[in-house]
Amino acid sequence: MLLSIRLMRFACQPGCTRCCTQEGWIWLSAEDVPRLAAFRGMSTDEFQRVYVYSTKHTIRLRMHKGKCPFLEAEGCSVHPAKPTQCRAFPFWPEILEDKKELKETSEWCPGIGKGDVVSVETLERSAREMRKAYPHMYSG
Repeated sequence: MLLSIRLMRFACQPGCTRCCTQEGWIWLSAEDVPRLAAFRGMSTDEFQRVYVYSTKHTIRLRMHKGKCPFLEAEGCSVHPAKPTQCRAFPFWPEILEDKKELKETSEWCPGIGKGDVVSVETLERSAREMRKAYPHMYSG
């Protein structure tokens, strides 16, 4: 993996949920499902019946009216157990490896460019975690 971003500042901004309201899917890894189920006090099977949509190669959250079922007015209701994709944002490979994608993301994410400099090691670790959690998105 070749990161085009070598220096990045980032700090989540209090009260911001813009990353949670972008169009798209919330992909789940095999590790995300039991962690989220336990956090919600549900069995894995029950959690999957209620919240998961799966295909042969992918699993994702069922969206409710186009939004995450765990997004509430005050923010993420599963924040301590949130999916890898959510926890890793904005340190996704497609953002870190493409300056244009980073610029476009920074136009709606107010945390990019704020806070402390994020170490290259942290950026690389996060990108590796995303590749491992969601191989269907990053194979090839």
